[in-house]
Amino acid sequence: MFGTGDRLERQGQAVRRTAILEGFPEYVSNEGRATEIRFFELGIVPGLLQTPEYASAITTGAVRRGAITEQQADERLALLAKRQASLERIPTPQVYAVLDESCIRRQVGDSRVMAAQLDRLVAFAELPSTVLQVASYDLGERRAFDLPLYVLTMPDRSLMSYAESAHKGHLERETAFVMPMLTAYHQLQAESCSQVESVALVNQARKGTR
Repeated sequence: MFGTGDRLERQGQAVRRTAILEGFPEYVSNEGRATEIRFFELGIVPGLLQTPEYASAITTGAVRRGAITEQQADERLALLAKRQASLERIPTPQVYAVLDESCIRRQVGDSRVMAAQLDRLVAFAELPSTVLQVASYDLGERRAFDLPLYVLTMPDRSLMSYAESAHKGHLERETAFVMPMLTAYHQLQAESCSQVESVALVNQARKGTR
């Protein structure tokens, strides 16, 4: 009746053809301009910090499960490479990463892949524009988030957040909704291990990959 049937069908087909969650492309376009990037991840090392081999192992697993096609896996890896390259822009964004301990304990790929990934985390922590923290298991119920979260500070100091479930992502621009997320993120940082302690945890996990 409203003449939207064909458009909605095309949109539905596009979603089924892509491996990228709704809302994520818009987030990525803003991430590439942000002056500060804050994120929390659990289960796997976040994309911005993944080595190519680790990222490939993740997508290969998804293909084997039938969750995505090989073409969609290539799409994910290409987008990830672009995101990582954008971090090298001038001026360099400040990046704050909090990883649940599960990210460094769960092996992805073989021991060589995992060892290289943990080495990558240590190298990331040594950069002048980054902060790496691990939210240890003993944080328990004090961990602020149960799903991945990203908070961006844009050049005009405006904020936006991005969160996702297994099937959908959501980009939020309203300050009234973003500020509580940022506050909770700061609380998570305060509760998490310091960068020195976090690097020690990563190195400890690294020994277990030999």
